[in-house]
Amino acid sequence: MSIEFDISNQYLRSNRKKGFISFISGVSMVGLILGVMTLITVLSVMNGFHKELRDRVLSAISHSYISEHSGPLSDWQELQIKINQHPEVISSSPYIEKYALLNTTKGAQGISVRGIIPQLEKQTSILLDKIKFGSSQLTKSDILIGSGLSNQLGAQVGDKITLLTPELSSNIMGIQPRFKRFTVVGIFDAGINEYDNNLAFIQLSQAQILYSMKDQVSGIRLKVADLFQAKRITQEVTDKLGSDQYYGIDWTRQKANFIKALELEKQMIGVILSLIVAVAAFNIVSMMVMVVTDKTADIAILRTLGMTPKRIVKVFFYQGLTIGIIGITIGIILGILLSLNIETIVSGIEMILGFEFFPKEVFYINRFPSEIHLNDIINVAFGSFVLVILASIYPAKRAGKITIAKVLNHE
Repeated sequence: MSIEFDISNQYLRSNRKKGFISFISGVSMVGLILGVMTLITVLSVMNGFHKELRDRVLSAISHSYISEHSGPLSDWQELQIKINQHPEVISSSPYIEKYALLNTTKGAQGISVRGIIPQLEKQTSILLDKIKFGSSQLTKSDILIGSGLSNQLGAQVGDKITLLTPELSSNIMGIQPRFKRFTVVGIFDAGINEYDNNLAFIQLSQAQILYSMKDQVSGIRLKVADLFQAKRITQEVTDKLGSDQYYGIDWTRQKANFIKALELEKQMIGVILSLIVAVAAFNIVSMMVMVVTDKTADIAILRTLGMTPKRIVKVFFYQGLTIGIIGITIGIILGILLSLNIETIVSGIEMILGFEFFPKEVFYINRFPSEIHLNDIINVAFGSFVLVILASIYPAKRAGKITIAKVLNHE
């Protein structure tokens, strides 16, 4: 180790007469530790919440779907066989998705109706596995609705409900919208308002009749082996089928705004919390200025012994750097430990205080999920280290500019 580094470490240690300076150094280090720990913990918790939300949304929708440029798909059975031949496509299911009006004696609600084959739909979406009441078995006269829709319409399992479509039919009574009476056979609860409040399932064959689609479907939904490769897999499938006739939309395009909102939220929170680290890092400036002022006599002695101004700068620069590196390292370790045990800690706090931060009756996510990302830790460590370097430069240069004559005359 260099003599400059040894001297800087000596200045960090407390003594009886000048212990206040070492106390200020400790406070600066603690501030940096808390800032880094907080930033890593919050980013990890946000990663956990985002993963939970993303998984819920992606489990409710397909990873991608295939449709035809010119309109509904004809000969979809043959097309489905070709799609399933792709080695990374796990399953597929045909669907019809249209708008309709649901009527009960207690009200009416505009909804999205999805015609499905239940056995195939279960392989591409978990919505039919989220049945809260009743059953997911659909016959020609059955309908599945979301829990929010059930509350809005006052419809329970076994109730009759009327489905009106925009399609018109003519009979002895004239021209009127097509409608059919269904029985609510089940109520699902996906934990996502978009589906719980606005979606209903009926048999594919009934949707084809109600919407005059004969043997056609709106498209074919896919579930792939790796959802993060859905874009590539979908493109490969459409290329094989003929991209001039068919097109595919993967989940990154279906939920583009949702994904961008999550990313933007994390970036903004990260920037805001980085200010805590910035404040802690620049506390080093005031601490180092106090150290330089306190050590002016020592600086003068070192200069008379032949130490150059550049080496004096190194002494105090190393001191600020040491405080920063120790603070960042401890902060990262504590941040990782806190992130790994956040749910246990929060549960303990809830037991002590006697209330829940996320009540089940109000929030769909009633826990503190956490997921540590290595790139977050690297970014926090690198950003904090840069701030520490910037904070150490000015006091170190100030120490190098102290003139020996003024100090000795004063002393």
